[in-house]
Amino acid sequence: MKQSTKALDRDKLRQFLNLAAILAAFGINVWANIAPLNGLTIGAISNTFFREVLIVPANYAFAIWGLIYLGLLSFGVYQVLPAQAQNPSLRRMGYLLVVACLAQIAWVFVFQYQWFTLSLLAMLGILLPLLGVYRRLGIGTNRVSRLEKWLIHIPLSIYLAWISVATIVNVALTLYSLGWNGWGIDSQLWTAIALVAGGAIAAIVTMGHRDIAFVLVFVWAFVAIAVRQANIFLIATTAAGLAIALILFLVFSILRRQNSRLPSP
Repeated sequence: MKQSTKALDRDKLRQFLNLAAILAAFGINVWANIAPLNGLTIGAISNTFFREVLIVPANYAFAIWGLIYLGLLSFGVYQVLPAQAQNPSLRRMGYLLVVACLAQIAWVFVFQYQWFTLSLLAMLGILLPLLGVYRRLGIGTNRVSRLEKWLIHIPLSIYLAWISVATIVNVALTLYSLGWNGWGIDSQLWTAIALVAGGAIAAIVTMGHRDIAFVLVFVWAFVAIAVRQANIFLIATTAAGLAIALILFLVFSILRRQNSRLPSP
């Protein structure tokens, strides 16, 4: 009985910390836009200091944070319900999302104070725990109820996908801030290479997980990059081409999966 009580207490602590971390990350994000630290919002820093970085998406792309936090808040409320205290999937997730949210808060502070190298480290502090969550929950591979899919898997998948895109962008911003010259290779070519690398990540996830939400986030980002860099042929065509290719690849993967489930004649 004592061991069962301790396990229940640990579950309650995990539930509370997950919800608290999500609320804290959301609150800091709102605060950073309403009353920006160091006088500049994240968007203003991006548009001022990094307007020449070609992989930054159009401003409208960052509206996805509204969807991300809506999903995370829905997840936070769902997982804190008494009925979910002993949910084995949530137990496997542990405190990884808490770590990611704390790193998210740290990223806001260091980026707004323009410590861009530290911002990359903070971004990795978000990415790596989210990768652990993705693997532990088996998102895209483990079968779950429709409710768990919409309140657990999809919100966390969208969050991971956007952080994956943001990490690629953050690498480019950090290198630019350090004055890296690209070893003499044209910045447009480096940007195209980075886009292809991002597309490869999304394609691998599609093959292994058939995760629609994850792939569509990359499509959203690529379209936004193509829109922002519409006057640069190489980048616009690469980004738009990758977006189209990912959609076609996703449709092909879904159809192949459905066909594999059909009974043999």
